[in-house]
Amino acid sequence: MRWENLTVESGPPEESAEHGRAADAALFGADTVTRRFDAPEFRGITFHEVRARSVLNRVPGASRMPFEWTVNPYRGCTHACVYCFARRTHGYLDLDTGIGFDTQIVVKVNAPEVLRRQLASRRWRGDHVAMGTNVDCYQRAEGRYRLMPGIISALTDHANPFSVLTKGTLILRDLDLLVRAAQVTDVGISVSVGFLDTELWRTVEPGTPAPERRLDVVRTLGEHGIGCGVLMAPVIPFLSDSPAQLRETVRAIAAAGATSVTPLVLHLRPGAREWFSAWLGRHHPHLVGRYARLYAEGAYAPRWYQRRITRQVHELAEEYGIGPTRAGQARRIGPVPAPAPPGPEPTQLTLM
Repeated sequence: MRWENLTVESGPPEESAEHGRAADAALFGADTVTRRFDAPEFRGITFHEVRARSVLNRVPGASRMPFEWTVNPYRGCTHACVYCFARRTHGYLDLDTGIGFDTQIVVKVNAPEVLRRQLASRRWRGDHVAMGTNVDCYQRAEGRYRLMPGIISALTDHANPFSVLTKGTLILRDLDLLVRAAQVTDVGISVSVGFLDTELWRTVEPGTPAPERRLDVVRTLGEHGIGCGVLMAPVIPFLSDSPAQLRETVRAIAAAGATSVTPLVLHLRPGAREWFSAWLGRHHPHLVGRYARLYAEGAYAPRWYQRRITRQVHELAEEYGIGPTRAGQARRIGPVPAPAPPGPEPTQLTLM
């Protein structure tokens, strides 16, 4: 979606450190609201608040994705994953696909209302809607803007099937809404955990919760009767793909109670490829040549490599009692368990 598909309106000043117009108003529109906040979790991040005309996005026919419609309330992502394929989309807005993608976040502040209106249209057929497939809808910005509760409620009220893929632990905030949605429609939840290596995580996914915290999300969802799959992505060649690493990751995924595990090897599309290559040169210069050879044919690793990883992960999944599923597949959440007999007050799960 390019900027000409958006309208922007100014709103009343909020309690923020800075509230003003974008310096590049010619790009965003004269009425774009740009905000910066002094809170530690938002320091260095600029939010461009826009009002969207449409939030249901049709996936191009040539896409490999197994779904046709998506909702993306944000553009750009503070997770700052160096390999993120969505970096290229920031270039469509004439924004930097590197640090700009990590720090210049477009927020469709009216996404819940627009979605509700579109779902009510006679032209809408009630197709599956996938979320978190471009940038994470539970990135840190969601903690402030709280767009997902309204989005989930709109889908629930129309009994519209949907799925969510996330690296964010904030999804647990909406646990009750997800349980309610599952009572009327098909809901698929997947958490992305590609590896457990702490040092690798800190450099390649610096804005995300730790892998162990994401697995805590899988475990918590399961304890509340919500089946959660794991997208084991990305498997990073020469850094997280050894047999021992794959075994450790699959074993932890199984221990968390995941209903499925689906491996996905790192792919490097334009925009992401340049940013990842720069990261690789800084942190693992000895691998630059190997990557150049492995990805010489394009964005995807060779089929023989992808098949090898997939086979290994599937064999490990079978060993640990879990199985593969198709990426983006909706998964029916089972009946909500009956309330437990009265007992000691529950202890809140700590994700810190």
